[in-house]
Amino acid sequence: MGGMIRGIDHLNIVVADMARSLEFYCDFLGFVKTKEAHLEGAWIERIVGLAGVKAHAVFVELPGGGPRIELLHYHAPAGVVLPENSRANTRGLRHFALRVDDIADVTTKLRAAGIEVWGEPTAVPGGVVKFDEGAGGKTLVYFLDPDGVIVELAEYR
Repeated sequence: MGGMIRGIDHLNIVVADMARSLEFYCDFLGFVKTKEAHLEGAWIERIVGLAGVKAHAVFVELPGGGPRIELLHYHAPAGVVLPENSRANTRGLRHFALRVDDIADVTTKLRAAGIEVWGEPTAVPGGVVKFDEGAGGKTLVYFLDPDGVIVELAEYR
């Protein structure tokens, strides 16, 4: 069928400081910068429904593939910070998950870098959700990126 969804193209994160976000996602988490664009004019204003848009977009992706992340900094118009967006139960798109091989090691590195990690890596009880990724279990932990976006680490055994 021609109109079917084919996959996730990218996720968008609006950031306050592009250099800080690139340091976090690329230097710390291992994403690679792939594309960059400056966005302004009637075309982008029509798409996002805002007037006077001036923005800087940088796409990053993991070397192993998967959906790209678009880091987007609006120079104008300025957005707002909503602390409720950093709570797991706020309605709307609230987190994305990254697969890791050693969740304990990554969690230790996050904490050593001063990143807010919620609790300790916790195993999902057997039978709660069945995944095809492996015969074993799944361990999860949440943390916040520099702009308060919730990121989940997921380790499959």
